[in-house]
Amino acid sequence: MITCYFENNNKAFLRHVTVNAIVIKNDQILLGKRGTLNGKPISESGKWGLLGGFFNHKENLVQAVTREVMEESGWEIENLQLFRINDNPNRPHEDRQNVDFIFIANAVKRTGKSDEEVTKLQWFDLDKLPAKEVIAFDHGEAVELYKKYLKEKFPLPVLG
Repeated sequence: MITCYFENNNKAFLRHVTVNAIVIKNDQILLGKRGTLNGKPISESGKWGLLGGFFNHKENLVQAVTREVMEESGWEIENLQLFRINDNPNRPHEDRQNVDFIFIANAVKRTGKSDEEVTKLQWFDLDKLPAKEVIAFDHGEAVELYKKYLKEKFPLPVLG
Protein backbone atom coordinates (compact mmCIF):
# COMPACT_ATOMS: atom_id res chain seq x y z
CA MET A 1 0.00 0.00 0.00
CA ILE A 2 1.03 3.58 -0.61
CA THR A 3 0.46 6.01 2.23
CA CYS A 4 -0.50 9.40 0.81
CA TYR A 5 -1.10 12.70 2.53
CA PHE A 6 -3.48 15.05 0.77
CA GLU A 7 -3.66 18.85 0.77
CA ASN A 8 -6.02 18.82 3.75
CA ASN A 9 -3.57 16.52 5.65
CA ASN A 10 -5.92 13.55 5.42
CA LYS A 11 -4.10 10.24 5.03
CA ALA A 12 -5.14 7.43 2.66
CA PHE A 13 -3.83 4.00 1.76
CA LEU A 14 -3.80 3.61 -2.01
CA ARG A 15 -3.00 0.75 -4.35
CA HIS A 16 -0.01 0.59 -6.70
CA VAL A 17 -0.41 0.31 -10.48
CA THR A 18 1.85 -2.11 -12.35
CA VAL A 19 2.27 -3.36 -15.90
CA ASN A 20 3.32 -6.79 -17.13
CA ALA A 21 3.74 -8.36 -20.54
CA ILE A 22 3.11 -11.78 -21.99
CA VAL A 23 5.97 -11.56 -24.50
CA ILE A 24 5.54 -13.96 -27.41
CA LYS A 25 7.87 -15.11 -30.20
CA ASN A 26 7.53 -18.27 -32.33
CA ASP A 27 4.64 -19.52 -30.15
CA GLN A 28 6.81 -19.32 -27.01
CA ILE A 29 6.54 -17.07 -23.99
CA LEU A 30 9.45 -15.21 -22.41
CA LEU A 31 9.74 -15.46 -18.63
CA GLY A 32 12.35 -13.97 -16.35
CA LYS A 33 13.70 -15.41 -13.12
CA ARG A 34 13.29 -12.68 -10.51
CA GLY A 35 16.48 -11.39 -8.91
CA THR A 36 17.54 -8.34 -6.92
CA LEU A 37 17.24 -4.57 -6.82
CA ASN A 38 20.17 -2.60 -5.45
CA GLY A 39 21.64 -5.89 -4.27
CA LYS A 40 18.57 -6.91 -2.23
CA PRO A 41 16.18 -9.71 -3.26
CA ILE A 42 12.93 -8.47 -4.80
CA SER A 43 9.52 -9.98 -4.01
CA GLU A 44 9.29 -13.61 -5.12
CA SER A 45 13.03 -13.62 -5.93
CA GLY A 46 14.15 -16.85 -7.60
CA LYS A 47 10.75 -17.51 -9.18
CA TRP A 48 9.80 -17.14 -12.84
CA GLY A 49 7.58 -14.23 -13.78
CA LEU A 50 6.20 -12.07 -16.52
CA LEU A 51 8.28 -9.03 -17.40
CA GLY A 52 7.04 -5.80 -15.91
CA GLY A 53 6.92 -3.51 -12.95
CA PHE A 54 5.93 -0.10 -11.68
CA PHE A 55 5.31 3.11 -13.60
CA ASN A 56 7.86 5.90 -13.74
CA HIS A 57 6.76 9.50 -13.28
CA LYS A 58 4.89 10.87 -16.35
CA GLU A 59 4.63 7.49 -18.17
CA ASN A 60 1.54 6.05 -19.80
CA LEU A 61 0.73 2.32 -19.96
CA VAL A 62 2.47 1.64 -23.27
CA GLN A 63 5.58 3.56 -22.30
CA ALA A 64 5.77 1.77 -18.94
CA VAL A 65 5.39 -1.78 -20.29
CA THR A 66 7.77 -1.12 -23.19
CA ARG A 67 10.41 0.27 -20.82
CA GLU A 68 9.97 -2.52 -18.26
CA VAL A 69 10.32 -5.27 -20.87
CA MET A 70 13.44 -3.59 -22.28
CA GLU A 71 14.98 -3.12 -18.82
CA GLU A 72 14.29 -6.66 -17.68
CA SER A 73 15.03 -8.52 -20.92
CA GLY A 74 16.65 -6.28 -23.51
CA TRP A 75 13.83 -7.11 -25.95
CA GLU A 76 11.99 -4.55 -28.06
CA ILE A 77 8.27 -5.33 -28.32
CA GLU A 78 5.45 -4.41 -30.69
CA ASN A 79 1.75 -5.08 -31.35
CA LEU A 80 0.75 -4.48 -27.75
CA GLN A 81 -2.75 -5.59 -26.88
CA LEU A 82 -4.30 -5.03 -23.47
CA PHE A 83 -5.06 -8.52 -22.23
CA ARG A 84 -6.19 -8.19 -18.64
CA ILE A 85 -6.70 -5.71 -15.84
CA ASN A 86 -6.13 -7.66 -12.65
CA ASP A 87 -7.62 -5.62 -9.81
CA ASN A 88 -8.05 -8.44 -7.30
CA PRO A 89 -7.18 -6.92 -3.88
CA ASN A 90 -6.23 -10.38 -2.59
CA ARG A 91 -3.59 -11.33 -5.14
CA PRO A 92 -1.24 -14.02 -3.77
CA HIS A 93 2.15 -12.98 -2.36
CA GLU A 94 1.36 -9.28 -2.86
CA ASP A 95 2.00 -6.83 -0.05
CA ARG A 96 0.84 -3.77 -1.98
CA GLN A 97 -2.45 -4.87 -3.59
CA ASN A 98 -1.14 -3.95 -7.04
CA VAL A 99 -3.59 -3.31 -9.86
CA ASP A 100 -1.88 -4.95 -12.82
CA PHE A 101 -2.36 -4.11 -16.51
CA ILE A 102 -1.21 -7.17 -18.46
CA PHE A 103 -0.41 -6.88 -22.16
CA ILE A 104 0.24 -9.38 -24.92
CA ALA A 105 3.26 -8.26 -26.97
CA ASN A 106 5.36 -9.65 -29.78
CA ALA A 107 9.12 -9.75 -29.29
CA VAL A 108 10.86 -7.95 -32.15
CA LYS A 109 14.58 -8.09 -31.46
CA ARG A 110 16.95 -8.13 -28.55
CA THR A 111 18.99 -4.95 -28.40
CA GLY A 112 19.96 -4.87 -24.74
CA LYS A 113 20.48 -7.10 -21.73
CA SER A 114 18.62 -7.84 -18.51
CA ASP A 115 19.02 -5.64 -15.47
CA GLU A 116 19.61 -7.11 -12.01
CA GLU A 117 15.89 -7.66 -11.44
CA VAL A 118 16.12 -10.68 -13.77
CA THR A 119 18.82 -13.30 -13.24
CA LYS A 120 17.82 -15.52 -16.15
CA LEU A 121 15.60 -15.28 -19.22
CA GLN A 122 14.06 -18.27 -20.93
CA TRP A 123 11.63 -18.92 -23.76
CA PHE A 124 9.06 -21.57 -22.87
CA ASP A 125 6.66 -23.56 -25.00
CA LEU A 126 3.17 -22.95 -23.66
CA ASP A 127 2.80 -26.66 -22.89
CA LYS A 128 6.18 -26.84 -21.09
CA LEU A 129 5.95 -24.07 -18.51
CA PRO A 130 7.61 -24.12 -15.08
CA ALA A 131 5.54 -25.60 -12.25
CA LYS A 132 3.05 -23.15 -10.69
CA GLU A 133 4.89 -23.16 -7.36
CA VAL A 134 7.97 -21.64 -9.05
CA ILE A 135 6.03 -18.90 -10.86
CA ALA A 136 5.81 -15.56 -9.04
CA PHE A 137 2.60 -14.02 -7.72
CA ASP A 138 -0.37 -14.95 -9.93
CA HIS A 139 1.57 -14.75 -13.19
CA GLY A 140 0.92 -18.45 -13.83
CA GLU A 141 -2.81 -17.71 -13.71
CA ALA A 142 -2.34 -14.99 -16.34
CA VAL A 143 -0.43 -17.39 -18.59
CA GLU A 144 -3.13 -20.06 -18.21
CA LEU A 145 -5.77 -17.47 -19.11
CA TYR A 146 -3.71 -16.53 -22.18
CA LYS A 147 -3.58 -20.19 -23.25
CA LYS A 148 -7.37 -20.36 -22.87
CA TYR A 149 -7.70 -17.16 -24.92
CA LEU A 150 -5.72 -18.73 -27.77
CA LYS A 151 -8.30 -21.53 -27.96
CA GLU A 152 -11.50 -19.57 -27.34
CA LYS A 153 -10.74 -15.99 -28.54
CA PHE A 154 -13.00 -14.34 -25.95
CA PRO A 155 -13.30 -10.52 -25.85
CA LEU A 156 -10.41 -8.53 -24.40
CA PRO A 157 -9.46 -7.08 -22.06
CA VAL A 158 -10.39 -9.45 -19.27
CA LEU A 159 -11.48 -7.49 -16.20
CA GLY A 160 -10.69 -8.82 -12.75
